[in-house]
Order: sequence, then structure tokens, then C-alpha cells
Amino acid sequence: MLILTIKQGKEKSLLDGDPWIYLSAIERVDGKFHERMKSGATCLVRSSKSEFLARAAWSPKSQIRARVWTFDETEAVDHAMFKRRIHAALTKRLPLITKSDVKLEKPQLLINAEEDQLPGLVVEYHAIQQGFLACQFQAAGVDAWKVAIVKTLITETGCSNVYEHTDYLVRKGEGLPGGSGVLAGDAPPANLSGLL
Repeated sequence: MLILTIKQGKEKSLLDGDPWIYLSAIERVDGKFHERMKSGATCLVRSSKSEFLARAAWSPKSQIRARVWTFDETEAVDHAMFKRRIHAALTKRLPLITKSDVKLEKPQLLINAEEDQLPGLVVEYHAIQQGFLACQFQAAGVDAWKVAIVKTLITETGCSNVYEHTDYLVRKGEGLPGGSGVLAGDAPPANLSGLL
């Protein structure tokens, strides 16, 4: 596993709950070469005194070199974590969307990245035809967990149509390829894919 050691004095933002770790805050990166090159790999973040600070997603080509998954040393970064966080985000927002008296003319935000402890993931629901989930995977960590995230979204929402919308410049800054397309189910109508 990669280990990021934060420069002395630079750990304050992490201790305050800031989930972004910039290149300038990192003293050193320990780990095997292939781990250092793997976008989205989970890394252990520690202070200059070797104290646990966080677990984060590594992004070797971004100025934001890591995005924190958890500040809890006992929490594993695994499928269960993603299920819990997606469930929690949807529990906050789905009751507002599924009310039968609400007519959904605009996309409805379901997951909002760092606010929902899923850095770089934005998911909207579009109530067109049988419904579509539009996802943006804007960081290496969520991109590496894309399959697990999509499966969980389908299970939790009951919406089987999932479309990826890419902000090319954001993904390029992360060192990730661009491209939009269907991740599950049917393709959205042309007017929807043009708006995403």
C-alpha cells in the first residue's frame, strides 16, 4: 500500500477535515513503483511523526495528489464503504424526489461529491422516459471504483439506466481519459445527452 507522509505543519488542514491533499503538502511517497503510478489506489496518509491522518485515493497526475476517503483509522475503503455512503446520500435526497406530487422537470442532484464523502462523484436523476442517472467521475478515486458505484446506484435507486457525462478538462487535470457514454441500461435521448 502507498504511504503518503505529510510535511510537518501541513497536516493542519487534514486535522481540520479538509479532504484534499496537494502535491506541495507531501514530504514523500513510499510504495512500489506500480502503486505510485496507479490512479485511484488507496493510500495511507500519515504525519511526519508517522501518526495516522487518513486513507485517501491517490492521483499521481493531479495537483490534488490525494482525496481523503476517511479520517477514521478503523474504516476500510471497500465496497461496503461505498454502499454506506451512497445509501446515506440517497436517503437525504430521494424522499424529496420520489414524492408523487412533485413533477420533475429539472435534473435532481442525488450525490454531491465531497459533501457526501464521495470526492469527485456527482450524480443527478433525470425523470425522462423511464429515468436516467447521469454520473460524473471527476477524480481518480471514484473512477477506480466506477463499477462498484454504478452497481450500488442501480440497486439503491431502482434506476437501471446510467450514463456517464464527462467534463473533459476536469478529467484531463486528473490524468484520466475523457469520454461520455452508457454505463448501464439504455442510452439517454439525444436531448438529454446533449445537456449533460
